[in-house]
Amino acid sequence: MEGLDPGAILGQFSLATIVIAVVFGIVGYAAFRHGKKNGEPRPLFLGVALMAYGYFVTNAWVSLAIGALLTLFLFFPR
Repeated sequence: MEGLDPGAILGQFSLATIVIAVVFGIVGYAAFRHGKKNGEPRPLFLGVALMAYGYFVTNAWVSLAIGALLTLFLFFPR
């Protein structure tokens, strides 16, 4: 693909933001599967949030903070 600017494809997303979103997306998928299998709504919704937020956050530090916070909520009891 000659003449194609990688920045035009990725937009404002950096490689670090994409890697963070993929890692927390995998954690979110596991939480979603756990919640669906056991009929628990909390990990189900947190899993969806972990899989989805990466599409909307372009700053790597903010993405890391949101992902860590949502993952931490998975382990806190009600």
